[in-house]
Amino acid sequence: MAAGEEDGCAAEPEQEQDPAAEEPRSFKDLGVTDVLCEACDQLGWKVPTKIQIEAIPVALQGRDVIGLAETGSGKTGAFALPILQALLETPQRLFALVLTPTRELAFQISEQFEALGSSIGVQSTVIVGGIDTMSQSLALAKKPHVIIATPGRLVDHLENTKGFNLRALKFLVMDEADRILNMDFETEVDKILKVIPRDRKTFLFSATMTKKVQKLQRAALKNPVKCAVSSKYQTVEKLQQYYIFIPSKFKDSYLVYILNELAGNSFMIFCSTCNNTQRTALLLRNLGFTAIPLHGQMSQNKRLGSLNKFKAKARSILLATDVASRGLDIPHVDVVINFDIPTHSKDYIHRVGRTARAGRSGKSITFVTQYDVELFQRIEHLIGKKLPAFPMQEEEVMMLTERVAEAQRFARMELREQGDKKRSRNDDDDTEEAIGVRNKVAGGKKKKRKA
Repeated sequence: MAAGEEDGCAAEPEQEQDPAAEEPRSFKDLGVTDVLCEACDQLGWKVPTKIQIEAIPVALQGRDVIGLAETGSGKTGAFALPILQALLETPQRLFALVLTPTRELAFQISEQFEALGSSIGVQSTVIVGGIDTMSQSLALAKKPHVIIATPGRLVDHLENTKGFNLRALKFLVMDEADRILNMDFETEVDKILKVIPRDRKTFLFSATMTKKVQKLQRAALKNPVKCAVSSKYQTVEKLQQYYIFIPSKFKDSYLVYILNELAGNSFMIFCSTCNNTQRTALLLRNLGFTAIPLHGQMSQNKRLGSLNKFKAKARSILLATDVASRGLDIPHVDVVINFDIPTHSKDYIHRVGRTARAGRSGKSITFVTQYDVELFQRIEHLIGKKLPAFPMQEEEVMMLTERVAEAQRFARMELREQGDKKRSRNDDDDTEEAIGVRNKVAGGKKKKRKA
């Protein structure tokens, strides 16, 4: 069986990717029904993306699909449209399940299902950790058409919510499958596969094809068609990528310099830890920047609040850990800054994929200190290009050091206060005050397992 799958998987994409000369120009050409074509039009989706051109016709024929595509390539549309079209043909409750690695991505996929399916009355429910189980049980009792879930919380409901099962399920989607497995959700995924019908359609989407993903593919898919639109790791063509080589003790000053130089843009700044995200957000606020953090130690409501403020352009700088680096379609990020270089080179691809999405242009700047040279060389090797240095005026950076040092001192004091106050004060100011950085470390780890 496995050998057959590999054949079905490897032979077909080659034939499918050849006729690029006569690529379909509209969703209608791909076989999407009129009512859904109108929904795409209302969303501003004028022409299908590469992965949609590859995957939608195959999915509409009723085949299982493996989609390998770079981030920001329109994967959600590639699986949502075939599911909604099948639902139109045979209306049924609890019709499709979409598994995702993070809560934010689950909410985002749900938004797209609601938008595409609003004219045909599609109901979807998001089942993720960090939210009251009782209200989720009530939502599941109403039997929505589509469930979008993180694996941990879904298993929780399958085991403990009376009357809830997925025995009639017709479609399973695993989005960002490589990340679901990297986050050690393998046991949960196995449990889910055991309780859903074998006779179903399965779509597996992943940015990278790891050994774990191949194993999952053998277990979950029947004779799938592989739709790969990026054979090697690559970043989007319209992305201008730079690096700056700096002494680590002046990192904050260089960040402030770049934010001033590129003022007027929206920024997403990636830090390696929750604590550093919080510290840098406080530092920048002390210097008058509108910055908000987004990381795993914040409650779900706070995380969504941060995200919505940034999406609504009420804040121009979002500081995030890698929790936020994948799958979040924040439409207007102009510049991605890797303040802390990612330890896994593949994470670089996902981080910089937050900008230059869907045909727009964007910039990314990676900070390289004396300790990061080897990691940076690995990234260059992975993406197969040498990055240019971002033009800097060192003397201007040095002029900022005094003001930055003072802001650092204030930020440290505020962090300490938050640690001391723990949760005694629940101020709603942009998610900063109510966090209690230290005391949540343990809780954050537990939550992560449940997310």
